Formats: sequence, C-alpha cells, structure tokens
Amino acid sequence: MKVGLVSREYPPHVYGGAGVHVEFLARELRRRPDVDDVEVHCWGEGPPADGVVRHQSCAGLGTANDALRAFSADLSMTAALQGRDLVHSHTWYANLAGHFAKLLHGVPHVVTAHSLEPLRPWKAEQLGGGYALSRWAERTAVESADAVVAVSRAMRADLLACHPDLDPARVHVVHNGVDAALFRPDPARDALHRHGIAPDRPYVLFVGRLSRQKGLPHLLRAARELGPGVQVVLCAGAPDTPELDREVRSLTRELRRGGVDVCTTGQLIPRRDLIQLLTHAAVFVCPSVYEPFGLVNLEAMACGTPVVASAVGGIPEVVDDGRTGLLVPYDPLRPDAYEARLGAALRRLLREPDTAARMGAAGRARALAEFGWDTAARRTVEVYASLLRPT
Repeated sequence: MKVGLVSREYPPHVYGGAGVHVEFLARELRRRPDVDDVEVHCWGEGPPADGVVRHQSCAGLGTANDALRAFSADLSMTAALQGRDLVHSHTWYANLAGHFAKLLHGVPHVVTAHSLEPLRPWKAEQLGGGYALSRWAERTAVESADAVVAVSRAMRADLLACHPDLDPARVHVVHNGVDAALFRPDPARDALHRHGIAPDRPYVLFVGRLSRQKGLPHLLRAARELGPGVQVVLCAGAPDTPELDREVRSLTRELRRGGVDVCTTGQLIPRRDLIQLLTHAAVFVCPSVYEPFGLVNLEAMACGTPVVASAVGGIPEVVDDGRTGLLVPYDPLRPDAYEARLGAALRRLLREPDTAARMGAAGRARALAEFGWDTAARRTVEVYASLLRPT
C-alpha cells in the first residue's frame, strides 16, 4: 500500500492540530508492516527528501487571495501524486489535491475533517471572497471522497448536518492521539526563564492560533477577576486579522493596568519549550468557541496539567469534566455569562492546588490509556484497507 498524505502543514511549518496530526500519523504509518510507503506532500520550499515533497503556490500568485494560492499548490501536488495507491488529504488547503488525484489518477481519496468551513464564519474576515472558495473546495472534496475521517463523534455529527447527502457509512471516527513519551512532565524550567515567566508564581497558559475560533478575547475578559500574583501566559502566533490584533492588544493592556501580569511569547514556540510550559502551568485553558477535537488539551493532559476548556465540539470527548479538568458551557448569545463561568473555573483550580494536581494526574493517566497515535494509525489503515480490498 503506497499512501500519499496531503497537507498544508508539516514540520518544521506546523501551526495547528492538523499539522501535528499529519506528522505523527505519517510516523506511525511508516512503522506498520501493511503500509509499503508513505509520501507526504505539503507546502514549503526545498527538494524532496525523506518521503516529503514540498510544494509552492504559483509565483504569479504571490499577492493573490490565499484561496487561489492554495489551489495552485494543490495542482502541483496532484501531478506529483501519480503512483500512489491512495491519497489522504487534510484541511481545505489540500482537499482539492486529493479530489483531483482521485479523478486524474483513479485512486481512492480519504478526507480527514479537522474542522468545517461552514462552522467558521469568522474566516470571511480573514479570507474575504476566498472564504466562498474554501467552502466550495471543502464541500466538493468531502462529498466526493471515498471515505471521510472525523476526529471526534461531534465532528461526525457536524459533517452529516452540514452535508446531508453524505452517506453516514462513509464517515468514520478516529480520534487524534498524543505521544505520551514525548509529551510528559518535564521538571526543567529554563524555558520559563527564556520566555519571561516567573517560576515562583502560578500561571494560566493559553496555546493556540490567534483566531476568532480560539476565543482568546473571552479569556482576557475572564482573566480580569484572577487577581494579583497570577500570570496569564499567551503562547500564540500572528493574528489572523488586524482587527483581532487590536482587540487582543487592548484587552492585554487593560489587564496589565488592573494588576494581572500578562506574558506573551509573540509566536508559537519550539516543542521542548511548549512541554515545559505545559508542565509547570497551574492550569491550561482552552476558551475555543469551536473545536472539533482540541489536540492541545490532550497534550496538556499528557504533561500532567489540569484543563479548563469550553464544552464545545469534541472537547468533552477528551477532557473528562470534574476528573481531568473543568468544562465550561459556551453560549454565543451570552458571552458575558460564559466569561464569568470561565473565570470562576480558573479561580477554583488556582485556589485548590490539590484538586488541580489530582486532575492533572488523572489527565496523564487518561492520555496514556485511551489516546495513542499507534491506535489512530491502526484505525486509519482499517479505513484504507476497506477501500483497497477487492470487490
């Protein structure tokens, strides 16, 4: 079985859960005796090496809408996928490459749905008219795919709601995993010093893209009541839009004036630093308004850290409310009520370090027992095999 994985993200250029998924899925597929070869096609520069082929958008589209640039990279990927027995695409940025490869090369196409464009209307703020194109690309690929993998049961339900003509028998749930040998408590603290975090004071940690989806403004408003002595550490990349950047900067200044210490890394940080920050956080917080899985919650759990998260999407399938963390109901019509509940959950774990430690230990145990990339790869190969099996 020769598999072609198609993704925008792949190390060293990873900024979200989909990139992490493809990285570890590729690793585990290569370890399996029933997979002959795995080739990853992704965005980036450089010649093919170690089973990775990097593609760029057309040079003439350098200042064009992101959706058009993605489509041109997809064409390059499609041509290079000749000879694969099966193509597996991840996110709308690469879905068309998988769809075109299915048509051009006559091979099965598997789509993993990490999120759904119709459920992310704020993307219109970022992509403009490109949002209509991203929705079209995703819909075309999903509805034509031979199999669709949902990263959670909640995502499966969303897929079927957004695409009522999609045959439920073609939609399979395969949860993300975590490498618990890599993501594990790290007693070292040099990364804290490097990023300006006081190791002798508790901190609440946020890790994620600076997008509307991740709900950072909700966290910053909830943090007003955390009180002095608590640090809020924001490990986030560049903002999706100037408007969101201005909002976050304004809320951060307000918090600092109120005595809450806010530390920003200014970028997503190396994995070793991330593991240290996860390990020593008093609590990890995920204020997302939409989250089909929420892989970073699982990474925090694997590092032995309790999680406070929105009860949206697939997060309740990962965070066991009351045992590995606290879930906060999210109501888009009552953001003030959500922020009040979020702040209360954070204050509880900051005030109750024994409860936090117990939840952190339970989270580590749950990550070890229930979420492994080897299991995710095995279940993914089962989907592949069902499509390649002679009829």
